[in-house]
Amino acid sequence: MDVESYRDFVTARMDGLRRTAYLLCGDWHTADDLVSTTLVKLYRQWRRVSVMDNRDAYARRVLLRVWLDERRRPWRREHSTSVMPDHVVARGDGIEGAPERLAILALLAEVPPRRRAVLVLRYYCDLSVEETAAALGCSPGTVKSQTARALEALRARMVGSQSLTQEA
Repeated sequence: MDVESYRDFVTARMDGLRRTAYLLCGDWHTADDLVSTTLVKLYRQWRRVSVMDNRDAYARRVLLRVWLDERRRPWRREHSTSVMPDHVVARGDGIEGAPERLAILALLAEVPPRRRAVLVLRYYCDLSVEETAAALGCSPGTVKSQTARALEALRARMVGSQSLTQEA
């Protein structure tokens, strides 16, 4: 096995896989667990994966399957609290965009898992409808309808949350 090529692949893709996992599950600790499990699965199959044309797509698909498997575990059916921490440290493009990012992440967490996966793959990973359908194992029409329903739900929730803040 070519351990060096695996190491190079993981080094180049780690941050992207971790961010994708976070967008899927909404928790950095769970995201780290998902990525770790994904990387173990990739390592076991590296001989086969290393000759693939699109290793990134395969890695995303493994990550997605690991996340779906993890959601089925009984201890993952716990509900998170709606209490926000007192202090939030913004990362990335500055503190001025933090409230919007937090609001979008909160809205994304309310979307059902399948639709959330479609949104993450389509808009964060920038996959086409066909690539998303292949990753999810469904038809392109299903991806289109799930995307439309998820965006409609997000828009409705955004309008609802804006009207609540205006009333306050």
